[in-house]
Amino acid sequence: MPAHLILGGARSGKSRHAESLAAASGLPVTVIATAEALDDEMAARIRRHRDDRPEGWRTVETPLALAATLRREAVAGRCVIVDCVTLWLTNLMAGADDLPAPADAGLLPLLQAERRALLDILPALPAQVLLVANEVGLGLVPETPLGRLYRDEAGRLNQMLAAACERVTFVAAGLPLALKGTA
Repeated sequence: MPAHLILGGARSGKSRHAESLAAASGLPVTVIATAEALDDEMAARIRRHRDDRPEGWRTVETPLALAATLRREAVAGRCVIVDCVTLWLTNLMAGADDLPAPADAGLLPLLQAERRALLDILPALPAQVLLVANEVGLGLVPETPLGRLYRDEAGRLNQMLAAACERVTFVAAGLPLALKGTA
């Protein structure tokens, strides 16, 4: 079944939109959460997201091995939300601050392998897959080389996913705008 990429800025309503599409599907829902509770603030965010979801939805925490988790969870007759691809990218870029200047994501083999695995598995998944991602390239140019590398890699990943997905939606102020396919 074709995947759907849902992009937006922070607090744009992209997760809520994905959740409304999942609820409307009538299918059992699994949420693949990529965030890690590394501090109290992130733990509170994760709790809030989990508490907002309907009862009966499964949550699978996967900070790194997204393709392997999708292979296992995105089965026929199920809707899977990945929330969020951008945090997954953050996790894969661990150690990037140690890269020699100029920073090059080609020197992050885990990032390269996991991104390739995701792009390879995506078209073959029989579940309805909703990928939530931040669009970070609309703001200021990051001040640090690592920040610019992250922004660039997030943009590249979003472009690759948009090309692989049948539907792409941009959400701003809670309003979905179809960029590819129907919202």
